[in-house]
Amino acid sequence: MKRSHPRGRPTAGGRSNYGQSDLPALSVVHRLVLGQQCVREAVRVWGPRVTRVLIERDPNPRLAALQKFAQDQGVPVETVQRAQLDRLAGGSIHQGAAADAPQLPLRSWNELRDDPELLAVALDGVVDPQNFGAVIRSAVGIARAPVMWAESASAPLTPATFRASAGAVEHAQLCRVASLHGTLQEAAERGAAVVGLAPDAELELSQFEPDGPVILVIGSEQKGMGRAVRRACTHLVRLHQSGLVQSLNASVAAGIALHHLSAKIRGAR
Repeated sequence: MKRSHPRGRPTAGGRSNYGQSDLPALSVVHRLVLGQQCVREAVRVWGPRVTRVLIERDPNPRLAALQKFAQDQGVPVETVQRAQLDRLAGGSIHQGAAADAPQLPLRSWNELRDDPELLAVALDGVVDPQNFGAVIRSAVGIARAPVMWAESASAPLTPATFRASAGAVEHAQLCRVASLHGTLQEAAERGAAVVGLAPDAELELSQFEPDGPVILVIGSEQKGMGRAVRRACTHLVRLHQSGLVQSLNASVAAGIALHHLSAKIRGAR
């Protein structure tokens, strides 16, 4: 249900009469999306379920195009002062655009575990929203892979995460579990290959041959995988590297590994 805006209902042209400080807060059942590409993808996926799009007044051509795109999808658009967006964003980058979008749906492990062609990513201790969002972008863009993480010791789903995903989070299959190592143990018992990326592994990823469901496990950049998660892995693999750097960014490593695994899986079908 759309929320009413008694003092600032947008006109047909997308203008609103909100003052400098009376921009309504988000509904508790919605989430804040910031950035032009993120807002565009939210509108593309959710359409009129996006209850409002805020555009900086006197927009540049890209913002004008975004405004028209939102209006064409039946989404109310309000033009506001940049200072209002600054306050709403709380210091985060907004590029002159924000949206009030529905909460992201989460899938349960029970929905994923019976897929015989599953290729998923599990994040262990990835607390940086930039890395978290960038992994989601790779998972969606390269392999349409679900992304799993534990309820604790992981980055939250925040506007910074959404923006780092460049809007890909709107298309993502997201699965938050109570115990990551417990879920991975169950997956292994059900026949999935639980493949942990570890720089000290003897086996290179190129030597691994997927056969059945695969869950790729990515640890934090500082500590790698936790001990319990590492023990739950059925395979430990490393990426081939030049040796000039000690390790790769978690999102870069995830992108390389997903590309390799998805290509091998497609070739085996």
